[in-house]
Amino acid sequence: MTPKRQTPIPEYKKKLVAELVDLIKNSRTILLASVKNLPGPQYQQIVKKIREKAFVKLPKKNLFIRAIEETKNNELKKLEEIFKDSTAVLFSNSDSFDLAADLLQNKSPAKAKAGQEAPEDIRIEAGPTDLPPGPAISELGAVGLQVEVKDGKISIKEPKVIVEKGQEITQAACDIMSKLDIMPFSIGFIPLSAYDTKENKFYEEIEINAEEAISELREMYGKALAFSVEIGYTSEDTIKFLIGKAASHEKALEKFEEETSSEEKENSEEKKDEENKETKENSEKREENTNEKGTTIKTEEGNASEERKENQTPTENKSSDESRESSTDGKSAGEEK
Repeated sequence: MTPKRQTPIPEYKKKLVAELVDLIKNSRTILLASVKNLPGPQYQQIVKKIREKAFVKLPKKNLFIRAIEETKNNELKKLEEIFKDSTAVLFSNSDSFDLAADLLQNKSPAKAKAGQEAPEDIRIEAGPTDLPPGPAISELGAVGLQVEVKDGKISIKEPKVIVEKGQEITQAACDIMSKLDIMPFSIGFIPLSAYDTKENKFYEEIEINAEEAISELREMYGKALAFSVEIGYTSEDTIKFLIGKAASHEKALEKFEEETSSEEKENSEEKKDEENKETKENSEKREENTNEKGTTIKTEEGNASEERKENQTPTENKSSDESRESSTDGKSAGEEK
């Protein structure tokens, strides 16, 4: 149980709480952002840039919690756990992720300080510098850089990573980056969490990687386009692909028709040759049967004649012979006459 306050709440605090309550009720998005280690000038610059989209407040945690309690919105209470020191509260009618993206775009580059953790590999590229020969040669060599003097200036021979991601930055590395005007850090509002009063949704972590998001969108667009063409969905983006697809199908059908026609022609010729061959074979078979039949008839007649001769008596044979002789004599006499 919260102990009762011994002294009355100052009026200015009541006004601050009332103002926060009014902002919460009349804003679509309530976003918490860290402004830790952000210098005052950069803070004011960012606030000025996003003024048209968001109203920025830096309330104390107890006043912010009191304002949340007065709204009687249990979802907003989740923001209490996120609220830490150096936390700004942004009130906006923009989408939570749109507002977070604007904050990330308004970050400013910052120089490194000794003891900080490198956010990425800090790489020094090869090439000329504006540094004159002198102590800087040994300073560059101290962090492992190979240098030479060209046209009166120090030039770096080969690129080198002087601090790897996650490592602590040394004072020597800080001095070199300062001389070469290298700023590996970016400072600004860091989005933490947000609540969308319109959708009644709480976003515990808002991580936006514009390059990764664009890459994913391109990949998804490519897949969607291919799928749309596959199912024949007509739109301004797919029409040229659908026409090309139809043209390729037309060529494929023409080729198939030509191959089918050629195959049918070959089959027809083969069938005709087979029919002619079959007709010729049948004709030859009929001739062979006819010849065999004629030979059989002659053989039967010859056999019948022989049987008749064998069955004749001697008298019949003699009469037959005399008859043939008489016929022959008559024929000869006629010729002589």
